[in-house]
Amino acid sequence: MEWTKVIIDTTVEAVDSITWFLGEMEIYSVEIEDHLPLTEEERREMYVDLLPDEIAPNDGKAKVSFYLEDDSNLDEIIKNVKEQLRELSTYMNIGSGEVTIDSTKEEDWVNNWKQYFKPFYVDDHIMVKPTWEVVENVPKGDLIVEIDPGTAFGTGSHETTKLCMRQLKKYVKDDTVLLDVGCGSAILSILGLKLGAKYAVDTDIDPNAVRAANENFEVNHLEKDQYKVLLGNILEDEQMREDLGSECYDIVVANILADVIIPLSSLVPQFLKEDGVFISSGIINTKEEDVKQAILDAGMEIMEISHMGDWVSITAKRK
Repeated sequence: MEWTKVIIDTTVEAVDSITWFLGEMEIYSVEIEDHLPLTEEERREMYVDLLPDEIAPNDGKAKVSFYLEDDSNLDEIIKNVKEQLRELSTYMNIGSGEVTIDSTKEEDWVNNWKQYFKPFYVDDHIMVKPTWEVVENVPKGDLIVEIDPGTAFGTGSHETTKLCMRQLKKYVKDDTVLLDVGCGSAILSILGLKLGAKYAVDTDIDPNAVRAANENFEVNHLEKDQYKVLLGNILEDEQMREDLGSECYDIVVANILADVIIPLSSLVPQFLKEDGVFISSGIINTKEEDVKQAILDAGMEIMEISHMGDWVSITAKRK
């Protein structure tokens, strides 16, 4: 199915007014493109960190696009839009106000990404593969982690996840009890259990992640008495922290964001056994020093710092 896409070249200043008059025209399928920087609150809500060279400079320009399923009255709609833009331009800078028409096919955006997720090796003997791919002739002794992240973060292909996986391989033992904060697809806990860990507790604030995690544990043929997945915010929910228990875990792993790891670091020691290990990643290199200081302030000792591209993993232990 094809949709008609109408694009208005305008300014950031005019975006709200344009979306308002489109709403008055009962047009609600609207897309906005601009270069406004994310606020700190938006970064926290979206769980995203961007490198400086990934942020386009704010030039004040914007595009407002809307989509029409039925374009039988397209000419009338375009005429109305242009009249509204002319009126708006008398008291506001709307930029060029140019209106262009394009078409776009309806696509399955939830699943289209799957064509790019292929089996790969984290190291010489650990393979991550999507659940829908069949891999033949896998060398004997290689460990395979099967993942369908759904809408949760965690295919294993991102540098931050690879860094965590390599650290887990170093520290997981047969009697390890693991806590994964912000588990996403549960890829780290699944690897931990396949490396021999005894038990894993996963937490996430996203119900979709909790659902994906449970499904991925099952796909990897792990028994229900080997893991538990909890929905909640460990930073804000005191009862959840109590339920997780005190000094119960050999490893706490968190592949999140620097701005989450910093406050989390002060809580980690209460979960770790004596000499327990904290593996953190998702840290953009510009925030490495801030995270290091938070870990040290929490009374932990830094053991290793690993880098991959622009990303950092810090491994520490409870003194």
